[in-house]
Amino acid sequence: MRRHVVACFAAAMLLLTGCVAAPDDPPEVVVTGTSGEQPTVTYRTPLAVSETITQEVWPGTGPELVEGSPVLVDFWLENATDASVVTESYSTNPTPRVLTAEDLGKDLYEMLRGQRVGARLVQVSPAPGSGAANYPTVTVIDVLNTRADGEPVAPREDLPAVTLAENGAPSIAPSATEPPSDLVVQPLLRGTGQQVAEGDTITVQYTGFSWTSGEPFDTSWTNGVPWTFRLDSVPAWSALVEQPVGSQVMLVVPPSYPMRATESEELAGQTIVFVIDILATGPASGSGGTGG
Repeated sequence: MRRHVVACFAAAMLLLTGCVAAPDDPPEVVVTGTSGEQPTVTYRTPLAVSETITQEVWPGTGPELVEGSPVLVDFWLENATDASVVTESYSTNPTPRVLTAEDLGKDLYEMLRGQRVGARLVQVSPAPGSGAANYPTVTVIDVLNTRADGEPVAPREDLPAVTLAENGAPSIAPSATEPPSDLVVQPLLRGTGQQVAEGDTITVQYTGFSWTSGEPFDTSWTNGVPWTFRLDSVPAWSALVEQPVGSQVMLVVPPSYPMRATESEELAGQTIVFVIDILATGPASGSGGTGG
């Protein structure tokens, strides 16, 4: 699924061409809707636009985007000739990118540079002049968080302490205590977003650790780009159902639970600790997702 969404997004980004400058009489484009939900875009069709225009619908209030670091966005792209939707991510999964001109393309890079998490932006672009997508476009971008941003929750005292690096990557201390024999679901930060539903496709940052050594064996934080996949592709992660987006959750998984990780010789018979930042969730469609 993620390859399909990224491909659609990349194609959409090719349509965002032209210089960023407002004409004398810019077209009126009104974007409404609430944060985290697909926008409603209103304008008179066919839209007449001679130069690319980028505007803030509202500013972000979260962390400022950092050059060379991951960004996570939802997008909505319309053919401004008849207001038909060309492609969008709100009904699938948000798309991770890296804040560089090489990865995003010049216009999207300039659109996002200096913005903060939570911003909603709109870009109106003229037809490129050739090709199958030779029509004016209206694109809405929502800038999402790449780490959990919920309120702290006091964890159980018998669980490993979690320390976060400056970028949000977790680490845990090795534990000499006896691990729990049952699956443990411990929120560390409680978000306020949409709740994860059974069978959803989720977008996360995560690290898996050995309970005994505290050493990581798998992580999305190596390059910081979030991963998207179906919840049911990791059986123990079904315990994330009803956890809200924006949460950070610790899962302590005993070796009795079926997991590909614990079938490896290195981790056989061990208790596994996952620290998971839930960034987005939505109904599953297509095949299981892939990592960043």
